[in-house]
This record gives sequence, C-alpha cells and structure tokens, in this order.
Amino acid sequence: MKKVLLGMVLTLAITGSAFAGQARNNTGCGLGTLLWENKADNSVLLQVLQATTNGTSGNQTFGITSGTSNCQQPSKVVQNEKLINFVQANMDNLAQDIAMGKGESLDTFAEMLGVAPGQNAAFNAKLQANFAKIFTSENVVIAEVIDNAVTVASN
Repeated sequence: MKKVLLGMVLTLAITGSAFAGQARNNTGCGLGTLLWENKADNSVLLQVLQATTNGTSGNQTFGITSGTSNCQQPSKVVQNEKLINFVQANMDNLAQDIAMGKGESLDTFAEMLGVAPGQNAAFNAKLQANFAKIFTSENVVIAEVIDNAVTVASN
C-alpha cells in the first residue's frame, strides 16, 4: 500500500511539472486560486485542491459576477447596484411573477434591465418559458438569477 501511495505521489509530482503555468487555465478563478495562487503551478495535487476549493466554496460565481477573486467580469453581467438590490429584496415575488409571465416585480425587473416598453410581453413570455433556466435551484443566488435572465432574454 505504501509503495502504491508513493508511486502516486511521484507520478503527481512528475506530471505536475508538465503542467507548470497552466493552473489558472486548469482551475479558473475563486478562493482556491487566491489561496494557492503561487503553489498550484507546481503540482497536480495542489491544482486539484485549488479547483476543489473554487468549486465547493460557492464563491466562484460571485467572483465571476463581481469581477473579484482573480475573476474577470463577463461583459453580459448587468452592473447595476439598484437592480441587484431590487432582486435581493424581491426574489420570491420575482420568481412568482416570472412563473406567471406577468406582475409588478417582473415589470420593474424588465424596466431595470432596459427592456423597451413595447417588448415587455415578449420578454415576460421568454422568461416564463425558461423559468427553470433562470431559477436553477432553491439555493440560486441573486447574481445567477440576473445573469440567467439576461442570457435567456438575449437568446
């Protein structure tokens, strides 16, 4: 057993040097990237640790949305603090309105996203038809709701 474990460690160490400089490409951005930024390039084991931390800490989506944690903010992300605050305060009402395809929260949401008044019906219908793509789970976060809605609306 010790020989197998030692062989795996040596293999990881040798293979790790072949991936030097690729940690960011391999693991993305997030808390793990920040914590092991200068160490992950030298070891597959540390890259796995970095990627696991990025994936399980739940902050990678926030980092991408906000442009923090060594993440670059995508151009599709709506940079509107009022919109973020609105969605935070009205998440349940917004979910109900999107499910129905109409409502005050949905109208306000559309207005804050800059949907032209004549396009509201089409916007509402598109979000309603893609509800599951916007609210992907019970634990969906504000940034994901906004990003998902913008993605659905633009397709």
